[in-house]
Amino acid sequence: MRLSLKALTCVVGLTALSTFALADATENWAAKCASCHGKDGAGHTKAGRMAGVKDLTAADYQSSFTDADAAKQIKEGLKDSSGKVRMKAFGDVYSDADIKDLVAYIRTMKK
Repeated sequence: MRLSLKALTCVVGLTALSTFALADATENWAAKCASCHGKDGAGHTKAGRMAGVKDLTAADYQSSFTDADAAKQIKEGLKDSSGKVRMKAFGDVYSDADIKDLVAYIRTMKK
């Protein structure tokens, strides 16, 4: 019985940490990403249309990139073929852990 209680305590603790990370990612999304990508990730904002952002809710688009690809783009930003910045880099704003949490949050947007 004692082992089961310890195991349960660990599960509850890890669940709480996951929920906390998702809350932070939600706040980070709202603060830095939603203005272009939209609250829901569909990109239906004026800035999103101007930047030509992709619909992050689309399953086919989500399957076109890996978590590592998404993290790299968040960290390093995105430039088009002419060198124009299409998305600002956030590597100086967010830690690697924050970026990993943002990628996990983006994955929850898929419909």
